Amino acid sequence: MNKDPDADTSAAPSTDAETSGNHAASHPSSPATAHRPVPGSAPHPADPESSSALHNASDAIAIPEATQPRGCSTMATPPSNIPVSSGKMSRNFQEATAAAKEEFVAFFPQVVRDLTEDELHSPEVADAVGRLKEVIEYNAVGGKYNRGLTVMAAFRELAGPGQQDQKSFQRALVVGWCIELLQAFFLVADDIMDSSLTRRGHPCWYKKEGIGLDAVNDSFLIEASIYRLLKRYCRGQPFYLNLLELFLQTSYQTELGQALDLMTAPQTQVDLNRFTEQRYKTIVKYKTAFYSFYLPVAAAMYMAGIDGEEDHAHAKAILLEMGEFFQIQDDFLDCFGDPNVTGKIGTDIQDNKCSWLVVECLKRASPEQRRLLEENYGQKDLEKVACVKQLYEDLGLPAVYQEYEESSYQRLSALISQHAVRLPAQIFFGLAQKIYKRQK
Repeated sequence: MNKDPDADTSAAPSTDAETSGNHAASHPSSPATAHRPVPGSAPHPADPESSSALHNASDAIAIPEATQPRGCSTMATPPSNIPVSSGKMSRNFQEATAAAKEEFVAFFPQVVRDLTEDELHSPEVADAVGRLKEVIEYNAVGGKYNRGLTVMAAFRELAGPGQQDQKSFQRALVVGWCIELLQAFFLVADDIMDSSLTRRGHPCWYKKEGIGLDAVNDSFLIEASIYRLLKRYCRGQPFYLNLLELFLQTSYQTELGQALDLMTAPQTQVDLNRFTEQRYKTIVKYKTAFYSFYLPVAAAMYMAGIDGEEDHAHAKAILLEMGEFFQIQDDFLDCFGDPNVTGKIGTDIQDNKCSWLVVECLKRASPEQRRLLEENYGQKDLEKVACVKQLYEDLGLPAVYQEYEESSYQRLSALISQHAVRLPAQIFFGLAQKIYKRQK
């Protein structure tokens, strides 16, 4: 399903009572104090991607300064701090991203408490609740949290004057974590199906001693946690039903995409005729683009009261294209990325996956090269895997990918200009900047 390029080497947030602080929503603060380290926490990291730890806790949810009025798209071209031909982010953008990530991670201990210390749990299920806590703390953290952070960023752009309050931003935090839990649910199950070994630089959950196929039920626990959080924080809100339907629909779409992926590339039978460009695009749209890109922005839109079909259609046109761009990057990094950076040992070749690289290879291969691919693709033998990688190199696929990356970004910029009619274009350019030229 996903190799999770969001893998991060930052330390996971602590959930210990002595470090997690009070309920993260208890004390609203000003932007000047929202990210001040609490006693006993790590210092503010200058670079969130290389720091050894983030704050263990915070008692505040930052309420942003005045936002752009909802429904006003003021940028038809990328803002000046977003590079079109360079993958380096501006310093201001990096600092803002670090602060947002710190705020988001600091709320995780409260999520754990909400899921493990409520009225549903009696002493007779204490062991199972303890397992839920362990499952969530192992599988929901360790990434870059791009999906959850997108909810926050989009809501801040879209929130109207009546939504600039601490409770509204707290709900956005919770919905962001719900998407991170959805991601964790998918990844735990996907790792079993793909026989993966590592995830985010650690053994996959099912590979841990004593876990095995019990991880199937653990994934169900993660999924159920999503709807318990939504009920706890959003029930009674006018957007509650829309959020429930959005999460359920997106889960179904992702599972359809996973089914297509498994049917197209069974591990017991290699059939290169199945690897068509159309099938690949369909798999990517359903198994990646809907939940990784449309879901976070659509959730923020519903929370901001934007529920018109036309507005959502415009957002979807941009975000599904962005999801395809993202998955093609993911496929390339699976083969050519550094596992020490990605946190994942790529297995697309061994797993007989319908990836962008094999589709492009088939477009360019001579009859002899196709025969070589048929003999070596979908095999666990590392020498055969190396043979396929060498074939990709011989066909110049790394250069093809670099060309695709540049042209795709330009195409995304044009789509944003075309479809960000009544939505702030910054939402989409901000997302594009996060994934452009990424290495993990």
